[in-house]
Amino acid sequence: MTSKPPSVPGGKDKANALVASVRAERRALEKTYRERALKMYPHICGKCGREFAGKHLKELTVHHKNHNHDDNPADGSNWELLCLYCHENEHARYKVADWVTGEFVDDNEGAPKLSNPAFAGLADLLKKK
Repeated sequence: MTSKPPSVPGGKDKANALVASVRAERRALEKTYRERALKMYPHICGKCGREFAGKHLKELTVHHKNHNHDDNPADGSNWELLCLYCHENEHARYKVADWVTGEFVDDNEGAPKLSNPAFAGLADLLKKK
């Protein structure tokens, strides 16, 4: 059973405009703290130590140590520069930790399953022999 998305006063166009506005605001905020972090810290990944320069500088991201993207102190104490790969790994580690402690929230909960596991009926087939 799927739930109907909530209606937005003013219709779909107003909702799309609101989403676009929020995304633009987030990009502007990210740009400002990213620029500040790049001025404060050497262009080196804080995990793997890889150096970044020129066109590859875009692969260096700002990670919020406390995972709160709204916590951007002027001294940069909540930031560390991580390459794309280490940044992804850092967030994946927290998802695994949440899963182990039982605090994991499945972002895809309620999403339709696209396929069945390859061995879904294997146990039944083995019992028949």
